[in-house]
Amino acid sequence: MSDEIIAAAVAGAGDTDVVEMGRGVLDRAGNVLAEHMCRARGHNLPALVVADERTWAVAGKAVDAGLRSAGVVACDPLVFPAEPCLYASLDNAHTIADRLRTLDAETGSAVVPIAVGSGTINDLTKLAAKDVGRRYAVVGTAASMDGYTGAGAPISDNGVKVTMQCVAPQVVIFDLDITAAAPQVMTASGYGDLAAKIPGGADWIIADAAGIEPLDQHVWALVQSGVRDALSRPDDLRRGDPEAFSGLVEGLILSGLAMQVYDGTRPASGAEHYFSHIWELAHVGADRNPPLSHGHKVAIGTLAMLAFYEKFLDRDLSRLDIDAAVAAWPDWRTVESDIRSTFEGALADHAVKETKVKYVDADGLRARLNRVVDRWHETRAALEKQLVRARVFADQLRRAGAPSRPEDIGLTAADVRATFPKAMYYRSRYTVLDLAREAGWYEELVEEVFAPDGLWT
Repeated sequence: MSDEIIAAAVAGAGDTDVVEMGRGVLDRAGNVLAEHMCRARGHNLPALVVADERTWAVAGKAVDAGLRSAGVVACDPLVFPAEPCLYASLDNAHTIADRLRTLDAETGSAVVPIAVGSGTINDLTKLAAKDVGRRYAVVGTAASMDGYTGAGAPISDNGVKVTMQCVAPQVVIFDLDITAAAPQVMTASGYGDLAAKIPGGADWIIADAAGIEPLDQHVWALVQSGVRDALSRPDDLRRGDPEAFSGLVEGLILSGLAMQVYDGTRPASGAEHYFSHIWELAHVGADRNPPLSHGHKVAIGTLAMLAFYEKFLDRDLSRLDIDAAVAAWPDWRTVESDIRSTFEGALADHAVKETKVKYVDADGLRARLNRVVDRWHETRAALEKQLVRARVFADQLRRAGAPSRPEDIGLTAADVRATFPKAMYYRSRYTVLDLAREAGWYEELVEEVFAPDGLWT
């Protein structure tokens, strides 16, 4: 990838105007923020740095000092405690928004929020900025996830993790020296999150073939063109080689920018992400220090879906008996009953609502399967080009220090197996899990994934 690709992505993005990435860029962060945020269009706005105790020490203090040197009025920073770990919950976002409103009243200006940290700080500040109706900037401190440049903020509220649509940062700054020095566990998280683009991209190919969500070639290229290269240096990333981080950080930034261009998260995620969401809601790894991140759980979801795809492609969909599949297709009442036996409480209501969006009746199913079968030769070739063998990629994850077995995140193979139906029902996004269910193969394929010769058994 190159600066030209990032520039092209920024040009098509609706929110982000500036991306500064490289070694030593923290030294000019204050000037960049002053020019593009605090003094843009004739304003002279104060700024608020939002960090936690760790990210304040690593970069927040330098950003605050840089702002002051650039002549910006820097309000007293909002620094969350490092312990207990900060969570992306609605109440923490409200804390930031309340501080901004208080500072607005004190200064008589719309204070500019500047997130300094990784995923949680960024998501909380993003949502707070939306609540008070203004733009924000982020100075990333770890290559831990792809949401820095995305408009969505995954937030836990009332027992359900939802992605709230906000506004992506106007300015993004990444110093590769800071990023490379971040705890290795955070790099492993980003590696897992970027790895998800492999099965996630395959799910988009499936949705395109089914006539549900056409594949946007420009957005596809933004995400997929550099993923393999970015993931190709797991050993160097684990050692903290700053040069190796260029591809990883670019890949994560481009993923978020692509979501802006597309105005949705389809370019960056598929069914593998729903494994992570479900485990997060079950507080898997929350008792660890630090808690397991989104990317660590996505890594296992990615392997689960790569293994599922292998079993799916072992069959020839062009020979599908469509009449038999349609005859076996359940009505909506039966599907809803199954969903409510799979989930409990608010999650059941959520899954029913989401699954209803992608459900079709028998006539709709026949039309969908005919379309997929008619173009299966072309679709299969695209999937084979996109995917990686699960065992091969498990080794890459291990070398990067990322989870490669369910036990690495405190689960068993049986736990992963039990998550498959939940991942299928959790969101309205159409994936290979849905196509397998519509073809009548779903349960058999899951059984094959966890057979004695399977990936984790």
